[in-house]
Amino acid sequence: MSVASQYLELTKPRVVALIVFTAIIGMFLAVPGWPPLRESVAGFIGIWLAAASAAAINHLIDQRIDKLMARTAHRPLATGALTPAKVLAFAVFLGALSMTILIALVNPLTAALTFASLIGYAIVYTAWLKRATPQNIVIGGVAGAAPPLLGWTAVTGHLHPYALLLVLIIFVWTPPHFWALAIFRRDDYARAMVPMLPVTHGVEYTRWHVLYYTILLVIVSVLPYLTGMSGMFYLGGALVLGAGFLYYAIVLLNPPSALFAMKVFNYSIIYLMALFAFLLIDHYIATPTLQRTLMPLQRIG
Repeated sequence: MSVASQYLELTKPRVVALIVFTAIIGMFLAVPGWPPLRESVAGFIGIWLAAASAAAINHLIDQRIDKLMARTAHRPLATGALTPAKVLAFAVFLGALSMTILIALVNPLTAALTFASLIGYAIVYTAWLKRATPQNIVIGGVAGAAPPLLGWTAVTGHLHPYALLLVLIIFVWTPPHFWALAIFRRDDYARAMVPMLPVTHGVEYTRWHVLYYTILLVIVSVLPYLTGMSGMFYLGGALVLGAGFLYYAIVLLNPPSALFAMKVFNYSIIYLMALFAFLLIDHYIATPTLQRTLMPLQRIG
């Protein structure tokens, strides 16, 4: 593997791609028409760099447990391909560049929220919560749910209840998404002494909690329609996607094979991407006048 590929792996490109995708959707949902070009491009770059920085810090803090887990043993720090000093310098550079772009070309609010999200994931979750409680992914999910809010504030400069609603959707989505993976990788987590829910409370307990959170997610996913943020097109898509997630969560209670947990995990990614895509499409087929009327009335600050 080339040096460039090793540094790219530090940024967790597939994970960051999903993060940036939801941030971009937040940008488009924030305005009735097209979002402003400069703030959108700069916001995209700044948020991507911050997420990449947080991912690199995650590699740095998790290097001990990464060596013990099959799915992470190939990472550059775990194999010794990169040194901790190089990874730290890379992470700091990405973070500093992100903040510079967001402050200079976007707005201070987005920079502050992005920095808080970076610290929340890289330090609070990775260094503390991940090792402190089986509810780690629930509590720490707030930081990972922030991207659509960051995208929203990047193009508007203010907070908005609809942006917070997008955060809520991802926040509730995170536990069933990650616990499905944790069920499949429970032996890895046990070997690394990470108190994930299936390690501390058992697989059956975790399966039921995946179902509980999936039910809650379906309910929360209807809120954009109930609050007037979206219309019937989104509602139909959300209900179909939610029915699919419920199917997977119910079958997971008595799965046909050990691999089924990974099918749930993979569907959860498709679910989130499709749900936000439905939000975006619905946004542009909704009545523009209604969009302009609702947004100022719901503004915070």
